[in-house]
Amino acid sequence: MRYIPIIACLLITHLGLAAEVRDASTNPMVNLATEKGDIVLELFPAKAPISVDNFIKHVNSFHYDGLIFHRVIKGFMIQSGGFTFDLTPRLSDRAPITNESKNGLSNSRGTIAMARTNDPDSAQAQFFINHAGNSRLDTRGEKIGYAVFGKVTSGMNVVDSIAQVSTQTVSAYSDVPVEPIRILTARLLNPEAWTALKDPEPLAPAFERPVPLK
Repeated sequence: MRYIPIIACLLITHLGLAAEVRDASTNPMVNLATEKGDIVLELFPAKAPISVDNFIKHVNSFHYDGLIFHRVIKGFMIQSGGFTFDLTPRLSDRAPITNESKNGLSNSRGTIAMARTNDPDSAQAQFFINHAGNSRLDTRGEKIGYAVFGKVTSGMNVVDSIAQVSTQTVSAYSDVPVEPIRILTARLLNPEAWTALKDPEPLAPAFERPVPLK
């Protein structure tokens, strides 16, 4: 199943981010060097510790290097993290993470959030940057949203440029840029600002699990 959210489930809107996150000097910063320029991201571990940890671990394993923005919709979002230039999937070697969309951060223009399937806890490596305010992607009542975990601090003009490109349908994939736009490198700029979380132990197969005590 491809990790490309439908339009009713994907973007994020602005809700006083400055008041809700720690000072920028203490937050991890990631630079996405793309073929259209650099996008600098500030991540919010105080609000989305699991999502930030997961994203940085993918950055540090060079997962995003060479991947394209495979889904681009002007006025909505740009999405990456799963495909090479010829739409060959690059699968994550990490387990899906817990959804953190109830963290008080809204899907606003310039925020970054985890992409996922219809399963709220299915996000792995794919992410999207909101090109517009998309508060409909926030958690509302029983409807689980898309977890915002950072924002663009520099390079929103690059996001705008990517969002403007012509797109096409290729096989089962829609909104694919006609000319591939790659992430050349993704790098953590201030490693001292990030403390890795301990990865959860993998769940043992059912036949290997201990019998519960009465």
